Amino acid sequence: MEEKIDNLLTRGVDKIYPSKEKLKEALLSGKKLRLYQGFDPTGDKLHIGHMVGLRKHRQWQDLGHEVIFLIGDGTGEAGDPTGKKKTREKFFTSEELRENAKGYLDQAAKIVRFDGENPIKIMYNGDWLNKLTKTDILNIAQNFSLQQMTERDMYQERLKAGEEINLREFLYPLLQAYDSVAMDVDLELGGSDQTFNMLAGRTLMKKIKGKEKFVMTTPLLSDSKGVKIGKSEGNVIGLTDEPNDLFGKIMALGDDSIVSLYTLLTDVSLEEISSFDIEKDALGLKKRVASIIVQQLHSKEQADDARQNFERTFSKGEFPEDSLVLEVDKDKKLGDIIVENKIIESKSEWGRLVDAGAVSDYPDRKINDKNELAGNDERKLKIGKKIFVIIKPK
Repeated sequence: MEEKIDNLLTRGVDKIYPSKEKLKEALLSGKKLRLYQGFDPTGDKLHIGHMVGLRKHRQWQDLGHEVIFLIGDGTGEAGDPTGKKKTREKFFTSEELRENAKGYLDQAAKIVRFDGENPIKIMYNGDWLNKLTKTDILNIAQNFSLQQMTERDMYQERLKAGEEINLREFLYPLLQAYDSVAMDVDLELGGSDQTFNMLAGRTLMKKIKGKEKFVMTTPLLSDSKGVKIGKSEGNVIGLTDEPNDLFGKIMALGDDSIVSLYTLLTDVSLEEISSFDIEKDALGLKKRVASIIVQQLHSKEQADDARQNFERTFSKGEFPEDSLVLEVDKDKKLGDIIVENKIIESKSEWGRLVDAGAVSDYPDRKINDKNELAGNDERKLKIGKKIFVIIKPK
């Protein structure tokens, strides 16, 4: 049990507040903790960056602790400013957030258990945040100072750049902090970029309930330069991506992401990971980790098929047989077709890819016109290194 606890508190962990030693002491005493991680559904996809926390969730669950999967339909309305250099252009409504969250449980269930032995509980923070009165909000706010709230690096950067700090997003840490009080948790889990928000919850728990709340932060899935992984050429690497797409997107990540992928998303021993010779075997190591991840999210058979498809496509230059087929109006712009079918995120991203020479008619005709029409003939489009689409006129 002590070995399992050490693994829980070490691998895939950035920091523990107030300390790893105090949390270990609590766990060795046999105490079962109530803990949670929140997910604001500002999009309808969970991605492999979320896998880091979900795998940690599963560890806590397997050790018999009470784990809560919190959907932030309440905090999501405020708009988390974490990591944003500017105020977001759109704030979501509670209805939009709940709609986005409809698929979250099916996606997360690829990693954690919502039924069977010690199932993870599901909660929505709109259930209590939407009922707060003016007095409730004032009573929460009195526990924090303006100096505390503005000390965040991103706010200082905005002020220096002359960018506004919207009061709506400014209140976000207070709302997230109240989640801990409302659920009376012992621990909050989240990415290292959420440290400020989670420590606000630790402060509020101590002031309102006189209780020490542990905070466990997990590293962000990133490359060796610290660039966050989660999007690749404008595409989220989603937990529900088809096996071939998932495999290809992982293979498209830089070689400097290999150690991070193995450490945070697999059970390969740290000793073995430390012995990797990335310079000599980067391709083989990436194929292996892509196979492991696809197997976790789908099946071994599908992982094997995806690997074979990748090797056939990229080693022999073949166009994948199971590429997405879209039947379209011949007078419609290719960029509009690709964006509307959510193959990439935006028209600006399409323009960037075209300018970079990353869009071609298979096998080798580059598309240079951002406004090019679908036309009368069937076309095989290759977008970036990993996206293949067949366009057929209606």
